[in-house]
Amino acid sequence: MPLPAKGTPWPPINPAIRCALEDWSAWFSANPDRLAHRYQNRHTDGSRFGAPQNRPSQYRGGLVGTVARWFWGEPTPLGEKRANLHMPLAKDIARTSADLLFSEPPTLKAENKATQERLEQFMESGLKRTLIASGEASAALGGSYLRAVWDTDVRPGPWASLVQADGAHPEFAHGDILKSVTFWRVLASDDQKVIRHLERHEPGVILHGVYEGTLDNLGKPVDLKAFPETEKLLPARTLPIGKRLACTYIPNSMIAPDWRDIPGAAGLGSSDYQGAETFLSAIDETYTSLMRDVRLARSRIIVPAGYLQSNGPGAGALWEDREVYAGMNIPPTEKQEITLNQFAIRIADHRATIEELVGKVIRNAGYSAGTFGDDDGGPAVTATEIKARQARSMSTRARKAELYAVGIADIVETLLMLESSNLFTGIEKVAVERPDVIFADSVQDDIKTLAETAELLRRAEAASTETLVALTRPDLEEKDQREEVDRILKETGRLVADPVLTGAEGEGVPNAGFPSNGGGPRP
Repeated sequence: MPLPAKGTPWPPINPAIRCALEDWSAWFSANPDRLAHRYQNRHTDGSRFGAPQNRPSQYRGGLVGTVARWFWGEPTPLGEKRANLHMPLAKDIARTSADLLFSEPPTLKAENKATQERLEQFMESGLKRTLIASGEASAALGGSYLRAVWDTDVRPGPWASLVQADGAHPEFAHGDILKSVTFWRVLASDDQKVIRHLERHEPGVILHGVYEGTLDNLGKPVDLKAFPETEKLLPARTLPIGKRLACTYIPNSMIAPDWRDIPGAAGLGSSDYQGAETFLSAIDETYTSLMRDVRLARSRIIVPAGYLQSNGPGAGALWEDREVYAGMNIPPTEKQEITLNQFAIRIADHRATIEELVGKVIRNAGYSAGTFGDDDGGPAVTATEIKARQARSMSTRARKAELYAVGIADIVETLLMLESSNLFTGIEKVAVERPDVIFADSVQDDIKTLAETAELLRRAEAASTETLVALTRPDLEEKDQREEVDRILKETGRLVADPVLTGAEGEGVPNAGFPSNGGGPRP
């Protein structure tokens, strides 16, 4: 399928999906101005920025008025400045999701030694930070793309780059298998025209095009050479990767509950914010109410009008203390006194409301309160206790890790295929393997605790050397653990070759084919 035709409406995304992506993007930005603009102009498909506008629907009753009066969509009274506060909980959720997955980056494993070294170079040369950024974007927008890019003026070989979900139009086969995708970016924009660069990925092919159009229309194709960002690109390029794509999509979840009835949307996944937008809005409204209490609680002095000092005809009067709130017309015959007025700050009520709302949002996203430092159950002593308190977060992390493992393996295998082709010179060719992607345990006991446990098991003769090595060195592969066991037995003198049994005696002879370690045969 070629690039879009002239005059194609843009972006070619279902309005419901586009609306949700715009909402999630505004929350992810943690920018109060962008939130206000988004919800005050949510009825249009206009630009993301601009002066907030009051709408007649916001002043209406019924369902229309309720929807229009979301906290960030409320009109600002004429002559007043906006006092709304924003708690960046949505941004914190996205960052926490990325930290759970990639604070300890996954390990890429290959059988070939040279390939293994190349995989480690991939991680060290930028794949780690790309995955961290991808983790944040996926949690916020429901998924992200990793694509293979190359520029020999920058690096000798290809690498993986991130494309966020609101900059792509995917096409899926059989529900969740990505068969093609069109990426776009804005090269230039003003009030009248928008210049877009489109990059379409199909099996074994990448197509490029530049269009000059408007905000909601792709417009006409223009020359790639006319812009420095695209002057080195070819309109079409066949890649030596067979029928696979030079990109992969990693959904944040396998189910998009709100889009199940939309054709082609089943494989998109959904944001950690999906279903919690009203709670996020309520948190900001509660914080704003709290700060309103703080403003109103400023100490005010009420004095009789006779206590005020005149500034002259038409210039008013004042009390020498600038915090005077109002003068009172009290007859001279009545008691004259100064009154101090100060309202209470309902901090406990507001705080309880905020904590309840934050808990709802965190739980909706699939995390435990302790993951965000909100667990008041006391400090954890062991990793087991930490995992018990954060069980919900750990299950969410495991689910996301399964989705990421497939996507990472796809893009890394594609990079290896590109490197092994004739597209690149001056880099070492290695065998192409699909790597195993291993995520480390995010919560581990410290080595002292593990060593003490191993010592107790050794004294009780309740565990073999293999079990103890596996306990204290969970970071090692099974093969490496066996080699470590052999080294320990050899150093301690418990690994002694049997001079009589050679292994040719068969399975019926005890210890046949196994080194003698003072006990039974080792499996």
